[in-house]
Amino acid sequence: MNKPSRTGQTLKYVSLVTLTLQNAMVGLSMRYSRTRAGDMFLFSTAVVMAEVVKLLTCLVLVYIEEGNFEKFYKALHMTIVKQPVDTLKVCVPSFLYIIQNNLLYVSASNLDAATHQVTYQLKILTTAFFAVTILRRSLLPTQWGALVILVVGVVLVQLAQTVKAPLPSGIEQNHWLGFSAALSACFLSGFAGIYFEKILKGSDISVWMRNVQLSVLSIPFGLGTCFLHDGNVIRKLGFFFGYDLFIGYLIVLQAGGGLIVAMVVKYADNILKGFATSLAIVISCVASVYLFDFRLSFQFSLGAFFVICSIFLYSYQPKISSLDKHTSAEKV
Repeated sequence: MNKPSRTGQTLKYVSLVTLTLQNAMVGLSMRYSRTRAGDMFLFSTAVVMAEVVKLLTCLVLVYIEEGNFEKFYKALHMTIVKQPVDTLKVCVPSFLYIIQNNLLYVSASNLDAATHQVTYQLKILTTAFFAVTILRRSLLPTQWGALVILVVGVVLVQLAQTVKAPLPSGIEQNHWLGFSAALSACFLSGFAGIYFEKILKGSDISVWMRNVQLSVLSIPFGLGTCFLHDGNVIRKLGFFFGYDLFIGYLIVLQAGGGLIVAMVVKYADNILKGFATSLAIVISCVASVYLFDFRLSFQFSLGAFFVICSIFLYSYQPKISSLDKHTSAEKV
């Protein structure tokens, strides 16, 4: 009895540490990739390559689930080819995730890593909004309070940013463009996440297979975005212009994000997930001071503190509520 519990505890904290590091590193790495000197890569192509890596990873996971190549091929054929309507349902989140990931690069180009990390937590607000409107969920009074605290915290963080420092990359920062991009990404993330959750709950298809469907449809959308936004540059300089080992690492890091979240959902709980997100914000703030000469003001610190408190408050589920939820699930 002790061994499974110890294994479960180990997996829980491994997933917690992994999510914390991924959350912190992806924001810092995106910011560094857009501010360093040298040839600037096209972020639209990096978004596509992240989907390619995610597709290959999910195909491997589906293969492991099925056990052999014959079953693997049949599963792909039955799910993707023989159910075109079901596959097309995934078009909406596929398209939205591509736009969202492009917007996150715009935000990272115009906001420092700490501000970007804190602002992007507004996805909690948008996810809650769409959960209430689409899934007809009800929020606890503490969760409504957490959302108010979240908005106040993000407003304080945004108002604290006034200094524009020149970047080695030569990119001119536009604070409001960065904030608008982050806010738009939050809305897309919230809607796409709830829509995808609704699809998952309405079928018996595994999470990995759904992610295969997502990536298969996202890649054409992403390529379309590449050639609409950066077509001339791609034709002149090539698809992989500006790529190096660091960009390869960033692509793998982004691709692994969704898979890590799935692992955390399986082995950890909302409180630990909130803890990981909050710790990632702290790491991003501290690292930004040393890596990007970020000035940590009292107003920014207060806003970040409010955001961290809101994450914990929103994640907290009273025991009575969780028991009721378990009872209702058994009835269904």
